Parts: sequence; C-alpha cells; structure tokens
Amino acid sequence: MNAPSAALLLLIAAPATVLANRAAGAASAADDAGIAPFIAHYQADWKGISVGTSDIQLTQGAEPGQYLYTWTITARGIFRVAYHDGLVQKSWLTMTGDHVRPDKYRGKEGSSTVELNFDWQNMRATGVSETKPVDLKLKEGTQDVMSIQVEVMLDLKRGNLPKTFQIIDKDQLKEFIYTQEGSAKIRTAIGEIDTVIVTSQRTGNNRILRMWFAPSLGFVPVQAERSRDGKVEIAMRIKSVDHLVAIEPRPQLKSSAE
Repeated sequence: MNAPSAALLLLIAAPATVLANRAAGAASAADDAGIAPFIAHYQADWKGISVGTSDIQLTQGAEPGQYLYTWTITARGIFRVAYHDGLVQKSWLTMTGDHVRPDKYRGKEGSSTVELNFDWQNMRATGVSETKPVDLKLKEGTQDVMSIQVEVMLDLKRGNLPKTFQIIDKDQLKEFIYTQEGSAKIRTAIGEIDTVIVTSQRTGNNRILRMWFAPSLGFVPVQAERSRDGKVEIAMRIKSVDHLVAIEPRPQLKSSAE
C-alpha cells in the first residue's frame, strides 16, 4: 500500500451531518451510544490534485453496541493506472462504556491485505500484515486505524479527548499525540460550519494530521488534512451525506489459537 493511497490510511474522515429525520428505532440505539449510522461521500486530493473519491459508512450491528465502520477509496484519472484496485478498510467494533473497542480489522488494496483479530480477554492482537504474521500485546484503549476515528468523535462529544492514543498500524503498535488547537468556521459543500480543530502526530514524526470537527453535528469531522513541514499533502473534504444504512452481520472472529 504505497502513496498516495497509503497516506490516506490514517486520515480521519466521517459524515458531515447526523440526519434530522432518523428511523425511530435506529436513532434511539445510536443516540444512546453517541454515534448514529450514516453513509457519506468525500473528495480526496493529493498535493492539490484530485485523486479520487471516498465513501464512509457506519452501520449498526445485529447486537446492541456493535458497529461496522467501512472506508472505501476509489482512484480516478491518471491515478487509476497505479491504484486501479482501490482501497477498502473495515473495522468491526463494540461500544464499551464511553469508548470504542475494536474486535476485527481488515484492509485490502489489490493483493495487499492486512487482517487483525483483537482478543481482549488475553490482551493480544493477532493476524497477518501483507503476508507477515502479527502478534502484539494489547494495551487498554488500543485502536486500529479505523476504530480510532469513531473513538475521537465520542471523546470530543463527551469532552474527554486523551492526549495520546495507541494505534495498531499494519504490524506495529504506534503512539500518537492529540492536541485540541481551537475553533474555526469553515466553508464546506454543505455550507458554513463551526468546527473544533484537533491535530494528531505520531511520536517522533514530522507529519501532522489536522481535523475539523463540528459540535453542532455531534462532533463528526467534516474535513481532514495531512501536512509535512507546513505543506498539505493529503486532504479529504465532505461532499454529501445520504442516509442511514442497513444492519450488517458480524463475521465469525478467529480465536487466538487459529
């Protein structure tokens, strides 16, 4: 998974709005958990060049507190030559108290795949990253590169965003520092929105991810940019939000012995 698509892996993207007219049953469960199912569409740019589109959806699972978070990136124009297979990432997660706990992660780009199973009882994450076996000791609060997006939304909504997060990226456990920078009103494809600005940066890395979260929309991010030395490399900006999506079944998780 190489640039620019690999660079998009840690960009936090989410819907621009929580739909006003929700189905009553789904809305109740979602509101209790602090998140609501959605499907949204984004524009992806690399160094100022439009490289494709992104579709994000959060689907309520079959059991209370279970969700599936899916992110699909489709290249277009000349970038389809190098990235014609697109990129699909999925995180099956569970709401535990006021936080998100990932159960399974799967990322696929062409023949390159990453698959992780989270065994919280034994505090291990196992799987395969591009044919390389993965076996990592979990720390409480550890996220995958998708579940972290939902976790940050919840933390901001509840006013308890931690300063650091442990995130599994492929076959490594990495520490990221989160900083709340202030607020700003920004223009988007769905209008002007008041936002809270949050940055994240891996310890010892000069790349910064900046995210704009909208309090009036449940603290979902409406824009994200990754920069290096003050220059924006990757950007994702909201285009539209469609509707609530249907319940997705949860796959059978592999045991640590398999």
